[in-house]
Amino acid sequence: MERYQGKKVVIIGATSGMGLATAKMLLDGGARVLVTGRSKAGVESAQKELGNSGVVVASDARSLTEIDALASRVKAEFDTFDLLFVNAGFAVFAPLENTTEAMYDEMFNLNAKGPFFAVQKLAPLINRGGAVVLTTSVANVKGMPGVAAYGAAKAALRSFARVLAAELLPREIRVNAVTPGPIDTPILNKAFPEKDAAAEVARQMREANPMKRFGTPEEIAKAALFLAFEATFTTGAELPVDGGWSQL
Repeated sequence: MERYQGKKVVIIGATSGMGLATAKMLLDGGARVLVTGRSKAGVESAQKELGNSGVVVASDARSLTEIDALASRVKAEFDTFDLLFVNAGFAVFAPLENTTEAMYDEMFNLNAKGPFFAVQKLAPLINRGGAVVLTTSVANVKGMPGVAAYGAAKAALRSFARVLAAELLPREIRVNAVTPGPIDTPILNKAFPEKDAAAEVARQMREANPMKRFGTPEEIAKAALFLAFEATFTTGAELPVDGGWSQL
């Protein structure tokens, strides 16, 4: 039997990078998977990569209206499901003096508000004994210049993991967080459109990391699926997958 045979999974934010790698791993293991993305190009690209085995839905992780619509779509596709992986997120790099109200709101809407209400709307569809995994960030524990709003939003998400874990215990739903450090995904190039700037930031991050490298999306996927299906006596926890950056 395939490892994830019979499992049904929803991944919010999975048209590239860590979410897409997780979707592929699940599909290879026999699961049924519904993933979301915001851009039309991302949705179309992910559908090509996942093929007919995966359901790819256009959904803005910041919008409560679209989260409601997503819950209805999940109900129609799966009825109930086993894992909610809330992975959508993005960092805007700006020092204190250059951070605008719009930047601040964007970071909290995408990285904290959206995930909170996604769990609220979708938790009623999660099977007893199921799991929620949230993607936080090493920025929630390290004082990293230029990402104050992003780091604070991810710290809020870390707090949600604890509280939601306590609230969902009566339904035997575990809630944990996976905490990436520097991961080789498109997010850095999106944050720094100039190639030279992106290359320099990547060099600095690689040098600062105890393992002197970036992690891979597949390494995050393995950690998320460990929390989802194997760490059955673990809830409210945060698993750093950061090359030791937050620990050493």
